[in-house]
Amino acid sequence: MDMEKQIEHSYIPIRGLNLHVAQAGKGELGTVVFLHGFPEIWYSWRHQMLAVAAAGYRAVAPDWRGYGLSDQPPEPEAASYDDLVEDLLAILDSLSISKAFLVAKDFGAMPVYDFALRHPSRTCGVMCLGIPFLNGGSSFNTLPEGFYILRWREPGRAEADFGRYDVKRVVRTIYVLFSRSDIPIAKEDQEIMDLADLSTPLPEWFTEDDLAVYASLYEKSGFRYPLEMPYRHCVCLIHRSLHKRQPIEDAKFHVPVLLVMGEKDYVFKFPGVESVLKDGIMDKFAPDLKITFVPEGSHFIQEQFPDKVNELLLSFLRDHPLGLSAELALRSTALAEQHQRAKAEAASSKLHL
Repeated sequence: MDMEKQIEHSYIPIRGLNLHVAQAGKGELGTVVFLHGFPEIWYSWRHQMLAVAAAGYRAVAPDWRGYGLSDQPPEPEAASYDDLVEDLLAILDSLSISKAFLVAKDFGAMPVYDFALRHPSRTCGVMCLGIPFLNGGSSFNTLPEGFYILRWREPGRAEADFGRYDVKRVVRTIYVLFSRSDIPIAKEDQEIMDLADLSTPLPEWFTEDDLAVYASLYEKSGFRYPLEMPYRHCVCLIHRSLHKRQPIEDAKFHVPVLLVMGEKDYVFKFPGVESVLKDGIMDKFAPDLKITFVPEGSHFIQEQFPDKVNELLLSFLRDHPLGLSAELALRSTALAEQHQRAKAEAASSKLHL
């Protein structure tokens, strides 16, 4: 069945804005909510949505406010992480979801971590890709001035840089840069968009059709809010840290947490990140923590290696049925295996055409 037939789209009124939400699946085993990063939208989770729906879960993937098909907030410059946390809570309430698994990546991980800490009774578990829990931020003092976050935090600079090209070219360049293992850093006489041109091929797992989807949605939303959130409201201008929220006192996750890191994700090279991942620092905050490293995985690991990420996600869901009967948990496994067999048969039939 085509993705377009399996995924339904709707708009729901959330705190004065109409937010776009993509959904799939019946939800016999529960609900999984997917939260995107930049330069992404709901579509970033297409592979995972279909996999969890086939396994018996309800998949819900909103576009954050100001992104994709969701409304723009009236004052983008007033963006805050509290808005995203409150939006997520309102989405669950609007869709009558009492409790959900939360899956996030990139900056989407930060409001999800906050949500799980503030609302453990509404959270079944957390799976984040590419961003560990950094209570209080990560200092960028050792990175040069050309570091992309420091450049994009400057009002007007990214707008002028992006404005030289059409939206499709901008999204293309960001996908190329962010899929590499090196942190995007421009020289003094360069802008970030100068770090790749049209002769640089797209990652092999990212098609021209995928690019067209992203471009069409960013043509609708523009970059005004995405530059505010996360780059100008997660980056403290004084301390140059990853986000200007205050650390949560006595932060302790009361739900299971799975962190998946691609070993070729450039975030690995952010100051302090490798230490958080390998020295047991996250364990202090998340007693039920598992960290999985994926060789060759990039910042876009859920699109680069969808089958691997789906396998990790479904295993995480099955390992934490949270009161569901063993029969339902076994049914989830059977449905997932059936989905994989169907994919294999479809691939085999194509080979014989």
